[in-house]
Amino acid sequence: MFKTIREDVQSVLDRDPAARNAFEVMLCYPGLHAVWIHRITHKLWKSGFKLLARWLSQTARSITGIEIHPGATIGHNFFIDHGMGVVIGETAEVGDNVTLYHGVTLGGTSLNKVKRHPTLEDNVVVGAGAKVLGAITIGANSRIGANAVVVKNTPPDSVVVGVPGQVVVREGRKHAPNEKADLEHGSLPDTIGDTLMALIAHVESLEKRVNGGAYGPPLHVPDHGVWHGGDFAI
Repeated sequence: MFKTIREDVQSVLDRDPAARNAFEVMLCYPGLHAVWIHRITHKLWKSGFKLLARWLSQTARSITGIEIHPGATIGHNFFIDHGMGVVIGETAEVGDNVTLYHGVTLGGTSLNKVKRHPTLEDNVVVGAGAKVLGAITIGANSRIGANAVVVKNTPPDSVVVGVPGQVVVREGRKHAPNEKADLEHGSLPDTIGDTLMALIAHVESLEKRVNGGAYGPPLHVPDHGVWHGGDFAI
């Protein structure tokens, strides 16, 4: 038990630069408190004390703002940063070294009493407000961007952005043993923007070919990622 506590505290110190020492972490991190209570409620749930487990988990929810069903399976070094509004469903499975930010939902999409919540493999990072829904698997070392809605399986070493989530496989990116968690959840590809720019370039190429080498009227394109134009009032 004490080994698990030390690992949980260290996971916070490793992943939150605002954490100054172990004593502060143990007193002031609701995500850590929620995980500790879940470890107790999960054992009660597996032992058949389901009502007591649910009552304790709801008590933890009222204290921490984090709802973890006692039936969920949580791995080692699990870290919930800030934590308010996090919901983890009954059949969710979370691997080792996983990080969730506030507002994350690991939700179910079926009324049947079957596996209906997601599985997050090792070293996954889920950005603030993201929703991962259904009995899907998020591959190891993947990163889900803030407010993404993920409803399909994701291969390892991926980045997922948008609604619905668009999957980008990070080719050549492999997680090394003992490597720190990839917390750059603000460094995300713009899949729609990149596709739009590719289409604009293709249209301009076609216009040049049709017009004998001359371009048509200039298309509206962003300047260093910023769109400029007229009055967009609605």
